[in-house]
Amino acid sequence: MTAPNPTRLRDLPTPTPTPTPARRPRRDGRPVATVLSWLYALLLAVPLYYLAVSALKANIEIFTRPFALPAHWLWENFATAWRSADLGRALLNSVLISVVAIVLTLGLALPAAYALARQDGRLARVVTGMFSAGFLIPPFAALIPTVILAIKMGLFYTREFQMLFLPASALPLSVLLLTQFMRAVPRPLVESAALDGAGHWRMLVNVFIPIAMPGVVSVTILQLLTFWNEYLFSMTITGTGPDVRTAQVALPTLVSDATNFGVLTAGTVLTLLPVYIAYSLMTRRMQQALTAGAVKG
Repeated sequence: MTAPNPTRLRDLPTPTPTPTPARRPRRDGRPVATVLSWLYALLLAVPLYYLAVSALKANIEIFTRPFALPAHWLWENFATAWRSADLGRALLNSVLISVVAIVLTLGLALPAAYALARQDGRLARVVTGMFSAGFLIPPFAALIPTVILAIKMGLFYTREFQMLFLPASALPLSVLLLTQFMRAVPRPLVESAALDGAGHWRMLVNVFIPIAMPGVVSVTILQLLTFWNEYLFSMTITGTGPDVRTAQVALPTLVSDATNFGVLTAGTVLTLLPVYIAYSLMTRRMQQALTAGAVKG
């Protein structure tokens, strides 16, 4: 075998390296996102500010200086709204109905979502489709049958029927949302719990619910806002009686031919405070559940 001639190797042309194209500097989108976030926060803050300052004004000042601070801080508007609309009893009714309805909703939706998340057969798809069909029924279409049902059961103009009706209307969305969260539970974890002898109840309580806790909190927040702001069925089924009416039904009693809009706005603020406090607490709980990263039990 002949050795290569070093002279010939030196005569070969040296390959020219291909120049690397210069990378374009990435545009930092953080300033734009920050500006948009502040604009969105401002968009939310302006109505709240207007609501708060209007609750401390008289009518003439609300219309002539809508966004200015009150010249005279009328704190008595809150006392007048509380007394005139009997908001204390109405808020208690709203809290009672909302809490009982949420407990019933979760008590029914969690086992149903667990069963649908564990099964993937034809029957499970049919049941899921039936829950999805619940979105196709508009609330107005169910009003007259619901009233007839309440009369037949002897629960018309009672809080008890409202406590039973609200969970029934909330089940489709609650079950579908919780099912998607529970399907994210890792299968090896489920198999490990089954090998440890965990039954369905223990599996649901100790495995599925802790992992799906962000979904549980999300459903709770969503349904709390829905139940608290319910007006049509509350007025029609529960009625306008002072003993059973909710805050949303009691608030319009402040409207008259000579409405004091400062008192009306103060009443609106009073009805918003409980649900705002509950929303803030549950949002923090959801953040804790998202960052926990561990399974209880």
